[in-house]
Amino acid sequence: MKTLIIYDSYFGNTEKIATEIYKTFEKDTAKIINAKDFKPEFLKSIDLLIIGSPTRAFRPTEAIVNMIKGIESLENIKVTSFDTRVDIEKVNSKILTFFVKMFGYADKPILKLLVKKGGIPVHESMGFYVEDKEGPLTEGELGRARNWTKEIMKKA
Repeated sequence: MKTLIIYDSYFGNTEKIATEIYKTFEKDTAKIINAKDFKPEFLKSIDLLIIGSPTRAFRPTEAIVNMIKGIESLENIKVTSFDTRVDIEKVNSKILTFFVKMFGYADKPILKLLVKKGGIPVHESMGFYVEDKEGPLTEGELGRARNWTKEIMKKA
């Protein structure tokens, strides 16, 4: 299964998750790129596309959204998505909790855009936690990324 992992990252946390996902695949079956380096030809002959973004103002980054909007078609390509986010349970802010319930995180809008382009959802999107706005990743999140990727591999 040929896999392409595309990410955008502000503080390096989303890149770390994307890299861990990439490392979970067998050698020579996956490629990882930053969204700014994306070219439509990268979609040729792939079976699975995984896209990740930090959650910024309750949505994916502009670079991720614009990149997906520029894709002509994802027909016959399995897709899923992930984001990095703060854990509202740890932040314990009623205002933040309210806004998250209203607007959500970046993972689901990414997956929705991918499906709108014809992608076949292979697994639920996933959120990975950071300790603060700039990180670091919460302990155990790289392990969660590996496990999530293994689940995707079983379904794809």
